[in-house]
Amino acid sequence: MLILVTGATGKVGQCFIAGLLDDPRFSKARIRALCHNRVCRETDRIEVIRGSIADRETVAKALAGVTHVVHLATCKETPADVMDVTVKGLFWLLEDFRTSPTARQFILIGGDAAIGHFYYRHEAPMTEATPHRAYPGCYALSKVLEEVMLEQFGMQYGLNGCCLRAPWIMEKDDFRFTLSFGNDVFGGPDWKTLVPQADAERYANDGTVPLLRDADGRPLKRNFVHVEDLVSAILSAIDNRRAKGQLFNICMDRPVDYGEVAAYLARTRGLRSIDIASQFHSNWMDNSKAKYLLNWSPVYDLKMLIDSAWGYERSEEDPRIVWYPG
Repeated sequence: MLILVTGATGKVGQCFIAGLLDDPRFSKARIRALCHNRVCRETDRIEVIRGSIADRETVAKALAGVTHVVHLATCKETPADVMDVTVKGLFWLLEDFRTSPTARQFILIGGDAAIGHFYYRHEAPMTEATPHRAYPGCYALSKVLEEVMLEQFGMQYGLNGCCLRAPWIMEKDDFRFTLSFGNDVFGGPDWKTLVPQADAERYANDGTVPLLRDADGRPLKRNFVHVEDLVSAILSAIDNRRAKGQLFNICMDRPVDYGEVAAYLARTRGLRSIDIASQFHSNWMDNSKAKYLLNWSPVYDLKMLIDSAWGYERSEEDPRIVWYPG
């Protein structure tokens, strides 16, 4: 088993590689990491190829002898690069993979941006049958195009592929910084822009968290997944016959409720919260298909997500860096 991993230096890539190498089921598996800006450390089981996924010669070299692909590479709101990576790059991967004599399985990590997550109102839980619906911007569009391209290659050529659709992926202290009123906020909304500057500075200093409300005035529900749970789903999908041609929602059993977050942080850490109104919509991703077909279940619930984020202590060798805009 030789697994090509794109996006190998990202949070999911690093966790996946470590998890696979530690799993006795894959004791003979090797990793080939296709790296662009950052590189992995090579070992007896990890080799590195440098280059752009948009370059067909690089992709062909990376795919030589590969049995499996775990495609993680993506762009956020970077219009100059997004089509090269998520359309051209994925096309070259699929085009060469479908004709490879060693190819066995292609796994794509998708995102709930493909179905609009909290930008649109959903009257029922979001399942794998929920129609594609990109929100404004190039990132969500790219996630739709990725899923459609993989699906069509399966129809056109019988390619053995599956897509694991994940919502916002958390690791380490990520979740804590998604609620920061400071410049260190991770992702969006950018809370400090939604309140007066003096208030934002005070909230950042005393640890006040936002209690985001949806368009109906209720505490917003938004889906998350911890990187360890996503990795366990990927490992469950590898060479799983029930995964062929399938799309799976990979997420926590319940969406994160910002009201429950505020109440738990007040009770356990004495932190205050402040209401933030929005026109976003609560939603609920249904992960029952993955439970049924992959025999997978998430470990992280709301309390574990919060406690792990607030309890995480970074070393000097592990600075907090956000590598992408958006």
